[in-house]
Amino acid sequence: MRRASADAYDAGVSTDCLFCGIVAGTVPSTKVYEDDLTLAFRDIHPAAPVHVLVIPKAHYADLASLVAADPALASSLLAAAAEVARVEGIAEAGYRMVVNTGKDGGQTIFHAHIHVIGGGKVVGLPG
Repeated sequence: MRRASADAYDAGVSTDCLFCGIVAGTVPSTKVYEDDLTLAFRDIHPAAPVHVLVIPKAHYADLASLVAADPALASSLLAAAAEVARVEGIAEAGYRMVVNTGKDGGQTIFHAHIHVIGGGKVVGLPG
């Protein structure tokens, strides 16, 4: 298993990706959390009182391609999502992590990301 490293992902940026623009600072966002490998920001169309997107700073089209290329970074992404739940004060009461992969899976931005959703009873999502 490869070890996640910020230096290893500097080339992994797509110039036409909305989330890569957020990472680069050319697209505005409301940042919630950041570390060397990941960035978390508020969803502009929240499904609950807390709705944060957690992304790897490197561009991977979806979670499946991220896991195949770099399992350590995928693990860092999951850990960052759990940290977002803690920082947002929803870890104890409960929350959802949602990943949409591919067009048929409901993915609309093709940069791997996890939705952290909570802050009240979450409705309208399976499970």
